[in-house]
Amino acid sequence: MRSVDTHCHLQMTQFDADREEVLARALEQLAFIIVIGDAVDGCLGALELVRPNVYATVGFHPYHAVQYDKDAENRLEEFASRPGVVAIGEIGLDYHNEVSPRPVQRRAFEQQLALAARLGLPAVIHSRDADEDTYAVLREQVPHLAACILHCFGGGVDFASKCLDLGCFISFAGNVTFPKAITLQEAAKRVPLDRLLAETDAPYLAPQPVRGKRCEPGHVLHTLRFLADLKGQVPEDMQAQVVKNACKAFTIPLPD
Repeated sequence: MRSVDTHCHLQMTQFDADREEVLARALEQLAFIIVIGDAVDGCLGALELVRPNVYATVGFHPYHAVQYDKDAENRLEEFASRPGVVAIGEIGLDYHNEVSPRPVQRRAFEQQLALAARLGLPAVIHSRDADEDTYAVLREQVPHLAACILHCFGGGVDFASKCLDLGCFISFAGNVTFPKAITLQEAAKRVPLDRLLAETDAPYLAPQPVRGKRCEPGHVLHTLRFLADLKGQVPEDMQAQVVKNACKAFTIPLPD
């Protein structure tokens, strides 16, 4: 069974020169990919890429939380009704780069989670240097969600354990393969196989074998091989499990 990339940003300008070629390579290697929206323009770009085996999410990244008002929520709800949309995201908190003030981020985060719950959609969560506040919000909101995915997980074992206790899926990107990412690797060991996801966050965070290059969806295979070795699994079995997990988390039909 071919694997999946549950989180990439192929609408970004880094792919302007060869986007269709990148997509073709991705779909040769993977069963499906999910392109992630991050504000109005990013959502529109993701929606334009929807086609067989290419899905989209729509949401306002914490960098853009200051833009999230009633009009933005109405647009987001309309975006979410379009074919191929499988989640609200990425949404959350980013205290590493406080592009939007923390209270504004939290308000936008809570409102978008409420929208996801009302629409019966999963939520894709961005959390950077905000573990405590992210957990406080999720503890209240996750019971109302179809599913919750912690994207590009960057926390430690304690935060992972708390999120797992809430029922979240946890997704790892290429940075888990970096030699010095010991804390992240320990967290990955803690995640049960049936709650584990993998992603690229392309064009960012190319895994160690291709580090320094522009990341593409197919590079998720490097991350999956690393995770399989880390957890003592056969790579093909790990790949098949992650596909099943992604289909469950995003309510996508299981590929043949």
